[in-house]
Amino acid sequence: MIAILFALVLGLGLTWLLNQATRWFAVDGDPIVEQLDAVLPQTQCGQCNYPGCRPYAEAIAKGEAGINQCPPGGEAGIQALADIMGVEPEPLNPENGTETPAVVALIIEEDCIGCTKCIQACPVDAIMGAAKHMHTVIEPACTGCELCIAPCPVDCIELIPVSKRVALWPS
Repeated sequence: MIAILFALVLGLGLTWLLNQATRWFAVDGDPIVEQLDAVLPQTQCGQCNYPGCRPYAEAIAKGEAGINQCPPGGEAGIQALADIMGVEPEPLNPENGTETPAVVALIIEEDCIGCTKCIQACPVDAIMGAAKHMHTVIEPACTGCELCIAPCPVDCIELIPVSKRVALWPS
């Protein structure tokens, strides 16, 4: 009985100590990185030569990357990044691509063989399906990054413009 009580008290004491240690040694994130990341489009497309929007924001904050490397953000994104960094906006770097209208992936389900390569390539988990079953794109989650197109062995993925659906209420 004493051993159980000792183990209980020891466990509670160590839990409290770990809880306090996380508070004492907590490191707050860089507020500039947070602001930059909030402005970026979160497509995780890699066109900026970084694996995602967060690493690109960190590189901008450190001065390792220019503010003009994000084609999905376009000129408006460059202007927002320039405002945060307090610098003049620059034209989009053509080496990173060009600004295009927003698109989403569409899987032609009749042609899909269920290989899962597109699911593995999607950085935002916008493709749903299982092995040897057809897949489908969750349109609101798709960022149009185009990373799912190249791995598809049967070319059953197309990019379509994002539909601007306006709900009109009866008057």
